[in-house]
Amino acid sequence: MTATTTTATRPAVDGPGRSYRPLAGVLAATVVSVTGTRVSAIALPWFVLATTGSATMTGLVAFAEMAPYVTVKALTGPVVDRLGPRVVSWTTDAVSAVAAGLVPLLHSQGLLPFWLLLLMVAVIGAMRGPGDLAKSVMVPEAADHARVPMERATGLSGVTERLASTIGPAAGGGLIALMGPLAGLAVNAGTFALGSLIIALALPRGMGRPAVPAAAGPDSGSAEGEQPAGYWRMFREGFTFLRSEPLLLAVTVMVGITNLLDAGFVTVLVPVWARESGNGPAAIGLCAGVMGATAVVGSLIAAAVASRLPRRTVFFVGFLLCGAPRFLVLAFGAPMWVVLTVFAIGGFGSGFLNPILGAVLFERVPRHLLGRVHALGDSLSWAGIPLGGLVAGASVALVGLIPSLVAAGALYFVTTTLAGFRPEWREMDRLRKDGSSTPAEPDRAHRA
Repeated sequence: MTATTTTATRPAVDGPGRSYRPLAGVLAATVVSVTGTRVSAIALPWFVLATTGSATMTGLVAFAEMAPYVTVKALTGPVVDRLGPRVVSWTTDAVSAVAAGLVPLLHSQGLLPFWLLLLMVAVIGAMRGPGDLAKSVMVPEAADHARVPMERATGLSGVTERLASTIGPAAGGGLIALMGPLAGLAVNAGTFALGSLIIALALPRGMGRPAVPAAAGPDSGSAEGEQPAGYWRMFREGFTFLRSEPLLLAVTVMVGITNLLDAGFVTVLVPVWARESGNGPAAIGLCAGVMGATAVVGSLIAAAVASRLPRRTVFFVGFLLCGAPRFLVLAFGAPMWVVLTVFAIGGFGSGFLNPILGAVLFERVPRHLLGRVHALGDSLSWAGIPLGGLVAGASVALVGLIPSLVAAGALYFVTTTLAGFRPEWREMDRLRKDGSSTPAEPDRAHRA
């Protein structure tokens, strides 16, 4: 394969055959899945703390979910391309539903030792990775069915995720307060099952079919009768393509660093600030709620107008608003109304990021490589998340909260602002200026 990505014009936005059902189905399955995951993110730690009283065991459970999530997601790109994202999505959600449902069931029968809880959580994490990947891979195909710009489709996807991320914790906290953490875990199982049914039954026939490997594609130039590539060859093709795309590599590295800093911010720096400032745990929820609400607003605006805006400018301004200011406002001991204002502005800016990132990814990666490249890029971007809390905790122990906040904020600024001067970022707008938006790839979703 070559490093050059040829392009072809997308189908017209207005035309016959438009259908919003595929896009609505993918978004519905996504919002159901994310809501359940956010409920579980409160219920599971609370359940472990209530039953063991150990913060160490609580952290171990969190690691047991996220480590398999990142690892398995990185390795299942070829599987998604070979089997098709639809099959992968509904089957992994079904397995997750069973594993999540077994936790409250076994606990109620006194049959849930800690090692078995870790195993169940690891299964959920391992299934969530390819499940989330498969839903994301179906977004460009759904956008083609709906005849909408890619920025609008990815913007709507971002809106649903942020709505679920805002509503899920609030609903989960109330549910757990009323009925206990086992009810939250049961809801998580139910949302996985519902997401599986939506993908399996609600999407139109023929959507989410396997991608034809390049070696076996009708336009690949391969010899007639050549067998499809094996797993490791498919994996290597995805890795080679990602390595040959400077813009995608730059995005992966930058987002990987910011994800690590954000993980440390959320899991360690904000809780320590809330304790040392005297604002208490209510301030944590208030900051998260304000930022989540304005992020929804930003995502809605991005879905409506992002296709007409200069991507690179909007992208880096968004990071400028949502990045370093959050760290610095806490470091300088600002009053609570200033903190909330900064978080609100930051949330609004962050709402524009994922629509742009998603559009760039879907435009630059050929459809038959999308699962592999998306899996590798996402996994590399998430690789630092399990380490973020460890790094932030060690920093606070060594130098204290304020120096840690200032250092993290400065690193965030350098990563998201000065990095923008590198030449590869100009590629963000190149495809649209050329009047193209997707790699040259047969539209297999519409084949008979």
